[in-house]
Amino acid sequence: MKTLNFRLILFIFALIFGVVFSIPSLTQSQSGKKITLGLDLQGGLHMLLGIKTDVAIESRIKSMAASIKYLFDDEDIIFDNLRIEDGKRITFELLDSDDVPKAKALLKKELEGIKIEQNGLKFTVEMTPQEVARTKKNAISQAVDTIRTRLDAFGLAEPTVAKQGEDKILVEVPGIKTQEDEQRIRELIARAAHLQLMAVDEDRNSRVETMSPQEARSYGDVILEDVNHPRKYLLHGIQILDGSMLTDAKVGFDQNNQPVINFTLNGQGAKIFGDFTGKNVGKRMAVVLDNKVYSAPVINERIGGGRVQISGNFKLDEAHDLAIALRSGALLAPVYVMEKRSVGPSLGADNIKASLMALILGFVLVVIFMVLYYGMAGLIADIALVGNLFLILAIMSLFGATLTLPGMAGIVLTVGMAVDANVIINERIRELLHEGKSVAKAIEEGYDKAFTAILDANVTTLIAAVVLWAYGTGPLKGFALTMGIGILASMLTAIVGTHGIYQWLLPKIDRKRLGFWFGIKTEGKK
Repeated sequence: MKTLNFRLILFIFALIFGVVFSIPSLTQSQSGKKITLGLDLQGGLHMLLGIKTDVAIESRIKSMAASIKYLFDDEDIIFDNLRIEDGKRITFELLDSDDVPKAKALLKKELEGIKIEQNGLKFTVEMTPQEVARTKKNAISQAVDTIRTRLDAFGLAEPTVAKQGEDKILVEVPGIKTQEDEQRIRELIARAAHLQLMAVDEDRNSRVETMSPQEARSYGDVILEDVNHPRKYLLHGIQILDGSMLTDAKVGFDQNNQPVINFTLNGQGAKIFGDFTGKNVGKRMAVVLDNKVYSAPVINERIGGGRVQISGNFKLDEAHDLAIALRSGALLAPVYVMEKRSVGPSLGADNIKASLMALILGFVLVVIFMVLYYGMAGLIADIALVGNLFLILAIMSLFGATLTLPGMAGIVLTVGMAVDANVIINERIRELLHEGKSVAKAIEEGYDKAFTAILDANVTTLIAAVVLWAYGTGPLKGFALTMGIGILASMLTAIVGTHGIYQWLLPKIDRKRLGFWFGIKTEGKK
């Protein structure tokens, strides 16, 4: 018998690789990498979120007001009474008429989508209707990206986050089984994580406990509560800077070994922060997160480098989640839960049972058909099919991929696609045998002639799978993943593997027994 050839060795190696790395997923052992089941198979959390887009407008106005203050200070433009009215417009007054052309040119250059109204030295800045619409649309898109980033950073396996309709977001998180995990995920998703550095109004802060919000607004201030203590702060309404200038946030520990959040600002933020602290030594600056004051330390000296710390008696998990929220960026507009339901594991068990039944039934029917129609050639194709299934499971396990119902449908589909290559090859071999070619020549030419058709079909299908993966969401990605892996695995097993088996068995193939080997009866010499 001929020695092992490189094609057969490669197939044997692929088969061993597939079996070994599929075992953790098949046995669901605690050790080793394995496939994660999706929401439809193992249960989890399903939520439909709404988004308050009007708040995005207010946030944008606050950010614009902070930019105006910084730009005017940086250009030595003297102004007064800079404040936000009704969360929709910014008003201020210039003190020198010579600064008017410079101020207007600066605003038009640095701030997009605004309209400026002037009455003498008094100015009103508003967003154009087009900019308002664009900001609301961006708030929804940004919320989808931010929530997905937060869930990915949390370590969850392939959560689904997608826009639904015009102003809703669908979130599906598989594997959430306890009430505590569900609550933590909900808080992580919904947390605005809006970071602001704000100056304390030192002149009026002593009266903050008796001051009304209306009086504070008349001074251009806001009243915010301390997150840890029953006290309030009177802060200038125009922030120094916000979380949009944050580049990183990590959990650290203070001198008492308590968790804190250390965050870093970008170049512009670091400059603004350094300039402010340099000009306000002896005054207090509040670190505000989601309208709660976490600390308000006294500025002892200019602070360069753009490094700031948030301390707030955090638990370690809370600090970790907050760092994730800050790194992923603040939500431009808060989200709220419109619909929530927990998908129980019993539904997943039923789905798994039904899908496995379909997979097994389809596999068995294909195996029987191939053996009955092609004889030993059909059995060889079935061996390649088994190897293909193990390779799919092994590769998905190694990458920790998530298997969903559409993904299982993709596996069922690849069962038919994988054997299709061998059907083409076997038919070419049978045609050549009918023409009187020798077995060896029929096998070699059969593979040569079938290769182009198989390659074209698989490449076009693979392109479709890649497009589905790139632009699809949730279930579509699962389907595309299993189909793509199945196509690549079938190219190895159906073309390389079976070819190697034929080369190995060639000395045993008797032309007088072609019915046994290829399901046909042909007389002739070997």
